[in-house]
Amino acid sequence: MKKVNSVRELEVYKEAFALQQAIFGETTRFPKEERYSLVDQIRRSSRSIGANLSEAWAKRHYPAHFLSKLTDADGELQETLHWLTTAETCGYLEPELGSRLQEQAVAVGRQLGSMMKRHESFCF
Repeated sequence: MKKVNSVRELEVYKEAFALQQAIFGETTRFPKEERYSLVDQIRRSSRSIGANLSEAWAKRHYPAHFLSKLTDADGELQETLHWLTTAETCGYLEPELGSRLQEQAVAVGRQLGSMMKRHESFCF
């Protein structure tokens, strides 16, 4: 395993960041009446995935805290999946695009799950 010096070097962080950016781009096309509800919610939850990963990385001295923040990141990911499903059901995302974004989120979830299973290997 390659030594990682920064959270930004983690593949899961890179994928989570790409997901948040894709969601940001797509939500600019949502109806104005959703700006302060669905758009705000999905943007916040998708951004929180990477933010929680960053916080987790800073807490690697404490395995329990590290795992807790990874779990928070996974919770935000699950919320993001809920909002993606909502957006697709409301017709704001084409089914193919909605599926692609959900697949991207699920891939991040698999990476997070892998980290959670072996979280102590990331700690000091």
